[in-house]
Amino acid sequence: MPSKKQNIAGREPAPEGYVRVRGAREHNLKNVSLDIPRGALVVFTGVSGSGKSSLAFGTLYAEAQRRYLESVSPYARRLFHQMPVPEVEEIEGLPPAVALQQQRGTPTARSSVGSVSTLSNSLRMLYSRAGDYPPGQELLYAESFSPNTPQGACPRCSGMGRIYDVTEDSMVPDDSLSIRERAVAAWPPAWHGQNLRDILVTLGYDVDTPWRDLPRKDRDWILYTEETPTVPVYAGLTPKETRAALRRKETPSYQGTFIGARRYVLQTFANTESASMKKRVARYMVSTTCPECEGKRLRKESLSVTFSGVDIAEISRMPLERLATLLRPYAEGKDKDKGELYAEQLVVRRRIAADLFARLEVLLALGLGYLALERSTPTLSPGELQRLRLATQVRSSLFGVVYVLDEPSAGLHPADAEALLDALDQLKAAGNSLFVVEHALDVIRKADWLVDVGPMAGERGGQILYSGEPQGLRAVEKSQTRRYLFDEAPLPKRAPRTPTGWLKLEGVRRNNLHGIGVAFPLGVLTSVTGVSGSGKSSLVSQVLVELVGAALGHAPAEEEETPGEPDLERDEALPLEGRIVSGMEGVRRLVRVDQKPIGRTPRSNLATYTGLFDQVRKLFAATPDARKRRYDAGRFSFNVAKGRCEHCAGEGFVMVELLFLPSVYAPCPTCEGKRYNAKTLEVSYRGRNIAEVLGMTVGEAIEFFKDEPLVERSLEVLAEVGLDYLRLGQPATELSGGEAQRIKLASELQRATRGNALYVLDEPTTGLHPLDADRLMVQLNRLVDAGNTVVVVEHTMRVVAGSDWVIDIGPGAGEAGGKLVACGPPAEVARNKTSRTAPYLRKHLP
Repeated sequence: MPSKKQNIAGREPAPEGYVRVRGAREHNLKNVSLDIPRGALVVFTGVSGSGKSSLAFGTLYAEAQRRYLESVSPYARRLFHQMPVPEVEEIEGLPPAVALQQQRGTPTARSSVGSVSTLSNSLRMLYSRAGDYPPGQELLYAESFSPNTPQGACPRCSGMGRIYDVTEDSMVPDDSLSIRERAVAAWPPAWHGQNLRDILVTLGYDVDTPWRDLPRKDRDWILYTEETPTVPVYAGLTPKETRAALRRKETPSYQGTFIGARRYVLQTFANTESASMKKRVARYMVSTTCPECEGKRLRKESLSVTFSGVDIAEISRMPLERLATLLRPYAEGKDKDKGELYAEQLVVRRRIAADLFARLEVLLALGLGYLALERSTPTLSPGELQRLRLATQVRSSLFGVVYVLDEPSAGLHPADAEALLDALDQLKAAGNSLFVVEHALDVIRKADWLVDVGPMAGERGGQILYSGEPQGLRAVEKSQTRRYLFDEAPLPKRAPRTPTGWLKLEGVRRNNLHGIGVAFPLGVLTSVTGVSGSGKSSLVSQVLVELVGAALGHAPAEEEETPGEPDLERDEALPLEGRIVSGMEGVRRLVRVDQKPIGRTPRSNLATYTGLFDQVRKLFAATPDARKRRYDAGRFSFNVAKGRCEHCAGEGFVMVELLFLPSVYAPCPTCEGKRYNAKTLEVSYRGRNIAEVLGMTVGEAIEFFKDEPLVERSLEVLAEVGLDYLRLGQPATELSGGEAQRIKLASELQRATRGNALYVLDEPTTGLHPLDADRLMVQLNRLVDAGNTVVVVEHTMRVVAGSDWVIDIGPGAGEAGGKLVACGPPAEVARNKTSRTAPYLRKHLP
C-alpha cells in the first residue's frame, strides 16, 4: 500500500493559480472537494449554519495556520491561539493566511482604537520627536506619552485617569443600623465579620446603637484607622458579660486582630486572587477624576508637550475625522507654526504626520471617522473591530497572502459597505487573495468567484452547490442564495399598519445626540436606520431602553462584565438625559433582545437557557426505568453530582497540560464527552439516552419529540427563527452574538403574548442569510400582530422595506450625525433627498 505522501504525489497537481481542496469533512461538510482561485475576491455564501465558515475558517484558514506554525519554534507557538487541525484529506496551493474574524473587543479597557490600529504608537513618536516642549524641559521618549508605561503613567492614578477610594457613605449604606446589625456593610460576611464586631465589643465600642448616633471619633476610628490591635475575644458573650470576663481576666475564646473597614477593602481589592471577593469589595469603592492629571492619565511632564496647541490626551479624544483635518497641513508641509524647530525636526514631523494621515484616510473610508483613538475596544461592535484590523492590513503592504474575513459588512450601512469594497479591492490589487464569508447581497455581487454551500443548515447542508463565477449560480435550482441574488424573491406588497399610539421622547442627549425629539409609533414594526455611527444605537439601545425601563420602575441594567477585567476599570455609566413626553400608557412591558452571550461557560447551552431542558429531563424521569430506580429530573442534569460524570464534573472534557504548547481540551476518558455517569446513561427515552438527546440538532429533535407538545413547541420556535441546525447541548461559548439574540427571541416567543410589550432589537439580522432574515421577520410580525411594538436598529434594507415605519438618523456619522433626518412609512422615507438611506431603500421597495 503506497504511503500517504506517495499517494498525494501521484495525484493531479492543483491548477495554476488555484487552491485545491479535497475531502473536507470539518463539522457538517460532507467530504467536499473544490478548486478556488487565488488573487481574487472569493465569497462563501449559504444559509446560516450551512457550513461556509467551516470551509473558510475551519478548513482553509486552520490549515494555513497549522503549516505556518510548523515552521516556528515550539516555544513561539505558545503565543498563538491555535485552531484545531482540520478534517481534510488534502489542500494544495494554499498561501499564508491572515484571519479577520468577528470577535468582541479585547477584555481590558486599556486596549483602545489607537492601540489596535497602532496609530497611538506613531502619535507618541510625533509628540516625542516633533512636539513643542516647554523651555528647559528634557526630550522625552515615546514611552513617556503612554499611560500604560511607568515612564508615562500619572503616579497618582497609575495611568487610569481615576482614583479609587472608600467613603463612609459607600461603606455604611444604611446608617440607621447598628454595628451588630451589620451597618458596616464593607466588612467581610460570615465569621470574619462577626469576629471584627466581637473585637469592637472587647475594645469597648457600642455595637447596639444606630451608626448615625455614634460619636464621630468612634465612627472615624472604626472605618479609617490604620491600627491593628490584637485583643482577647469572648465569642457569644454580651457586651456586659464581655466586660466582666475582661475584669476577671478569664481565658478568651481566641486572640482577634482588628482591621479598619477602609484598610480591609483596599487590601482585599489589591491582593485577593478571588474574582468574587474582588467584585464584592469593589462595590464599596467610589471613583473620582484624578486631581493630578485631571483624567488625562499621563504625568505632568508628558502633558506639557503639545502639538498644534493641544496635548496628546486631548488629541486622542478627537474623532478621527477631526484628527485627520488637523494633521493634513503638516502631512502636506503647509503648516504655519514651524516656530523654532530644527530642520531635522521639521522633516520628522512631516514624515510622521504624513504616515498618520495616510492611515487615517483608510479608517475614514471604512466609515470609522466618528471613533476616537482613546475609545476602549470593549465598547466597539465586532464589525467596528474587524474594520479597524482591516484598515491596518490595507497599509501593511503584504503580498501573496490570503485574507479570510468573517462577514466584514456586519454592522455596516450600505453606504459604508461601498467603502469596504474599495478597501478589499486595494488588498486584492496588492497581490493578495480574499476569502470572505458574507450574507450582504451588495458584497456578494462584487465577487469574482462564488462558493455556495448548502442547500440548508446543519445535517441538511455541508455540500458545495456551486463554485464559479457569480452569473453561473443563476442555474443552480437548489441554491437559496440564487433567489435573492437575482431578485427572484420580491417582498410581498402590503399596506403599512396604522400606529395605535405614539411614544414621544424629547431632549435626548447621549454621545452625538444633542437634545433631539423622536416619536416612536406603538403597535407597529419600526426600523431605525442611518450610517454606521450616526447615533441609532445611542437612541434606541441606550436612551429609549433606559427611559422606558425607568418609567416602568426597572432597576438600571448592569453592564455586562468582561472576564478578567476588574469592575473599577470599566467606563463610567453615562448620565440619562431626555424624557418621555407621552405614550407610556401603551407600554406595559419592556423586552430588550440583545446579542450578549446567554452564558459564559459550556454549562450554559441552548436547551438550558430556553427552559427546554427542564421538560426533557421530566420526560426521562417519567420513564418506567427511571421510576424503578427512583431517579428524579435532577438526576438527568450534568450540573448535579448524582447524575454527572465524576471525573470531569459534567464538563465533558478535561484539560491536558502540554509543556511547550498551549493547554488543550480532550474528551473526558471516563464518559467520552457524554458528561453523565454510566448509571444515568442506562436510562433511555424512545431508545436514546440523555447525552444522545443533547447531541441532536433542533431539526432532529422536532421529529424525535413529536406528540410531546411542550417540548415540540419550544423546538419549533427555535426552528422558526432559523436555529434548526444548532445542537440542543451546544455550549453558550460556541454561539455567535446573532445566534444568542435569536435564542433569546425564541424564548420570548414561547411565552403567552399579552400585548402592549415593547421589544427592542439591535441589528437582529447580523449573521443571517436573506432567507433566515425573512424567517425572522415573520416572527417579529407575529409579535406585532399580537398587539406589541417592535423597534429594530437595522442596516438590511430588505427588512427596512418590510417595516411599517422608518426613523432615519444622520445624515452622517459622529459629529455629522445625531439628527432626525426623516421618518414615516418606508416609501415616504425613500423619497427623502437628504437621507443617505433613501437611495438604497428604494431598490428594495415592492
